[in-house]
Amino acid sequence: MSTTLDLHSHSEASEDSRAPLEAYLNWLKLRRAERPVDGVVLTEHRQFNKEADYRALEDRFGILVLKASEVETDYGHVLVFGVNDEMTRRFDFANVHLPAQEVIDEVARMGGVAVPCHPGRPNVGLCEHYAKKPPLENVIAVEVLNGGSRKGEDERSVELAQARGYHSVGGSDSHLVSLIGLCATRFEAEIRTIDDLVRELKSGEYAPVDFRPRRKPVPHATPVEVKQA
Repeated sequence: MSTTLDLHSHSEASEDSRAPLEAYLNWLKLRRAERPVDGVVLTEHRQFNKEADYRALEDRFGILVLKASEVETDYGHVLVFGVNDEMTRRFDFANVHLPAQEVIDEVARMGGVAVPCHPGRPNVGLCEHYAKKPPLENVIAVEVLNGGSRKGEDERSVELAQARGYHSVGGSDSHLVSLIGLCATRFEAEIRTIDDLVRELKSGEYAPVDFRPRRKPVPHATPVEVKQA
């Protein structure tokens, strides 16, 4: 039984988002035909809310809710899955200059997975850092589909993943209710817990999926014949 998850989203707990989790889940329930997402992962900026309990909302909407974090490093933004007490003691998630290589290695040692996100984005993406610094070691996967990407950014991300042999994931990076679930990741296995998610991210048995509506091509205008008087 496969599972499709939006691995990258921000609720109103992130300072630049005004989207309540309940509104996200309601939107997905109403639009399940066009965005068949089984769950969302809240990756709040520079924080991890250990105490937050979303089981009542999960039961109400029938949509899985998992918690992770998005941290900022010297190689750009990184999604951290499987956050535990050891990680939050080891790293100050509020620090916007975390050492990326240490984050990747230490998170793995502590039982999680760190995934660089929107690598094709200017300034905060892995591609620009790789142009100036040595590539990171032990990267399992990168986010190649991001719902907030501008033209060309996802393409750069795909090229990076292919060139480096990274696995690929997708997430909406939603800060607005209407954007939730636009990009996601389809896993071959069933996922019910964050431990399941970490295990499957390590397995490589998944692929990014894009639910963004395709733009219709603009029809060519028919030339108008001008008759001479």
